[in-house]
Amino acid sequence: MAESKSVVLAALFANGAIAVLKFAGFLLTGSAAMLSETYHSISDTGNQVFLLIGIRYGKREPTRGHPFGYGKAQFFYSFLVSVLLFGIAGWESAKHGYQALTNPHTEHLGDVTLLGLTFDPVFVNYAVLIGAILFESYAFKKAYDAMSAEIRRRDWSGFREAFRKTSDVTTLTALTEDTIALSGAGIALVGVYLSRVTGNPMYDAVAALLIGLMLMGFAVALAWENKRLLLGESLPRNEEDELRAMLAGREEVTDVVDFRTVYFGPDRVIVGADVAFDPSLDTGEMDDRITDIEDEMVTLNEQVKKVYLEPELRETVPESTT
Repeated sequence: MAESKSVVLAALFANGAIAVLKFAGFLLTGSAAMLSETYHSISDTGNQVFLLIGIRYGKREPTRGHPFGYGKAQFFYSFLVSVLLFGIAGWESAKHGYQALTNPHTEHLGDVTLLGLTFDPVFVNYAVLIGAILFESYAFKKAYDAMSAEIRRRDWSGFREAFRKTSDVTTLTALTEDTIALSGAGIALVGVYLSRVTGNPMYDAVAALLIGLMLMGFAVALAWENKRLLLGESLPRNEEDELRAMLAGREEVTDVVDFRTVYFGPDRVIVGADVAFDPSLDTGEMDDRITDIEDEMVTLNEQVKKVYLEPELRETVPESTT
C-alpha cells in the first residue's frame, strides 16, 4: 500500500508541474498538440487525486455495513479515473486535433522578450515537452519498479499477464498513465517540431489527434480491467488451484465439495469452501484442523486474508434415479 501511494505521489507532482508549463507553451504558440497535452496533464493530475482518495478510503476499518472493509474503493476510483481519462483528456484532445485538421492555420505569436532575452516562443514548447519527458520518466520508473516487483513476486510472465491479473489497480493505473504521458509528450514534440520546420500545421494537428485516440484506447482497456475486480473476480486459476490442491491433500479431508475465492480489495482475498471431513473426527479435533488449514492457506498465498470453511461430516449419497 505504501509503495502504491509513493507511486501516485510521484505522478501527482510530475503532472501538476507539467500541466502549468504546457498551458504556458500553448498560450505562447497556439499549438494544438500542446493544448492536447495540457488537457492530458490536467486530467492526469486530477486522476492522481482520485487515486489517493481511493487509497485513503480503502484503509478504513471494517464496519457492520461493510464487514470486509473498504478495499474495493480503490477499484471504484481507478475505474473513475479511466472514465475521466477517456472523457476529458482523450475526447477533448481528439476533438481539438480534428478541428485543427479540418481548419488548419499557421498563425503563431511573434518573438517574445523575457528577462531581456528575445526568442521564438516555439522553443518554449520544446523545453516544456523535453522537461515533461524527464518528469514523466521519473514517475514512470517508480510505477515500473513497483509493477516489476509484483511480477517477480507472482512469477508472472511479464507486463501483459500482470495487466490481466493484478489486483493492485492503483499502481496499474499510474503505470498506464505514465506510459501514455511519455508517449504523448514524444508525439507532441515531433508534431510541434515538424510543423515548425515545414511550416505545415497538419503535423501538429495530427499529433493532437493521435494523442487523443491513444488516450481513449488506453482508457477503455483500463476500464475493462477494473470492471473484472468491481464485479468480484477470483484469484488467477493457477493460484486458486494451488490452494484447492493443498486443501484436498490434507489427510483429514475426504472431499472438497465446493471452492471459491474472490478479491475484496488489492491483494485481499476471501476463500470459501465446502469440505467433507473424516467422520471419525470429533468437534474439538475438527476445530483444530480447520484452524490449521486456515493458517496454511494464509502462509501459502499472502493475499488470503479471510478463510471460511463449511464442514460436511457425511459424504453426500446420490439419490436413486429409479
